[in-house]
Amino acid sequence: MVRLSTENLPTDPITDTLGHRPGKIVAVHVAYASRAAERGRSPEHPSYFLKAASSLTGPGAIGRPAGTELLSFEGEIALVIGTPAFQVSVEDAWAHVGWVTASNDLGLQDLKWADRGSNLRSKSSDGFTPVGPVLLAAADLDPGRLAVRTWLDGELVQEGTTDTLLFSFAELVADLSRTMTLDVGDVILTGTPAGASVAVPGQLVEVEVLSSDDPGRTTGRLATSVVGAPAVAGGGAPPRLDDATVADAWGSRRPAVTAGSGEHAASAAASAGTGAASDGSWLDADRRERLGQVAVATISSQLRRLGHPDASIDGVHPLVPGTRIVGTARTLRYVPFRPDLFATHGGGYNAQKRAIDTVGEGEVLVMDARRDTTAGTLGDILALRALTRGAAGIITDGSVRDAVAVAETGLPVLAGGRHPSVLGRNHVPWETDVTVACGGTTVQVGDVIVADDDGAVVVPPHLLDEVLTASEAQEEQETYIAEQIRGGHPVDGLYPMNETWRARYDAHRTDITSAEQSAARRADR
Repeated sequence: MVRLSTENLPTDPITDTLGHRPGKIVAVHVAYASRAAERGRSPEHPSYFLKAASSLTGPGAIGRPAGTELLSFEGEIALVIGTPAFQVSVEDAWAHVGWVTASNDLGLQDLKWADRGSNLRSKSSDGFTPVGPVLLAAADLDPGRLAVRTWLDGELVQEGTTDTLLFSFAELVADLSRTMTLDVGDVILTGTPAGASVAVPGQLVEVEVLSSDDPGRTTGRLATSVVGAPAVAGGGAPPRLDDATVADAWGSRRPAVTAGSGEHAASAAASAGTGAASDGSWLDADRRERLGQVAVATISSQLRRLGHPDASIDGVHPLVPGTRIVGTARTLRYVPFRPDLFATHGGGYNAQKRAIDTVGEGEVLVMDARRDTTAGTLGDILALRALTRGAAGIITDGSVRDAVAVAETGLPVLAGGRHPSVLGRNHVPWETDVTVACGGTTVQVGDVIVADDDGAVVVPPHLLDEVLTASEAQEEQETYIAEQIRGGHPVDGLYPMNETWRARYDAHRTDITSAEQSAARRADR
């Protein structure tokens, strides 16, 4: 954040306890097994970055600067050094920790590109390291039996326990002390479990650290509310985003549309111009219901009219006739099988399982399998998991395995084919929530997916309202034309309408509108 004044930042319990600000803040990149699985890599040794001591603050508000999009949060356990440590052993290291508290490792990912790796500007803004509200005496705690939890607007989004750490707290302290003195008050942010994501103005992030053995021994919830703030001062590297940074920041909670800069802001701004909600809830129940009443063929016609003739996901068909899908896209990309890559990315909690395990209510998981239908990309167990999470459906341009069982789950699925072989025959689950190509068309996270028996189409969010309104008008007109055809009128001049028929149709619409208005007035009496 760019703070408005010193008074805007609340004091923190570490500075209050010491009587001075700590000398340094050291943060661990990846420390939890769940985070390593989420990132697709597990480090052999811990690695670190520094945050400015001036980023320290207590509970309170933090600002996301105007013109930026990605204010990321990471709930963490913070260690506060109680006695100086230099070249201490692992066995003695914990004795040098004086206190434990909750922390929120905030970062403005829009600034990450210019000094990637150091995180200096993206994570060291004033107020970007909230801690507290209570310091727990380390001597009273078992470092292997602690837990950290994070809530976003009251929903639990992160939960990790220190028995799942890749590196114990004692190992971290000892490792850091090999080359530097850890002074009294120095802070170590010990890494975050899976589930870290992005908060927007108006949201509240809360982090708590507690004993797994005695939940009453807790720091309490460290509350940080996100508000708007002035833009970052001019000069130097400006805010900038790319797909990889956006996907990495949002993690499993990527919404349909986000507001910010670059191409991501363009979509959000366009949505705002067509009545979309600024909080990302633009695909509301009304739009979903209306989309569910419009044929995919009609939507395809309107997209072609607007210059998007290749918006269809070609070659996919519903497992069950009558299938209907409306939702916002999440994505999963497979790459061609290679034994060394499958060894590192194919097993365990891989990208496919993470995508299934995080798809949200009303979302459609779109799988890019390069139109290779010679191995399965989805089976009944994962389909059932997506169904229980409220997914609107799954679309894959690859094959479905155990197709009958998948269909019986009730999850709407469109696929390029059916095949008995397992995924690993031809595919490596590679990454999630990135721009993909499915059935020959580009799909981005947040695109609107509509599917029926004819297939599936992709509607860019900023075109949604225009496409929807025009599609409804087209179908109303075609209903009128069909009625005239049933009445015996010839097609010539009627389909498409000439001026005469257009005038008749307009008069028909006027009569309907007048009748509807009269009925409404009578109902109000």
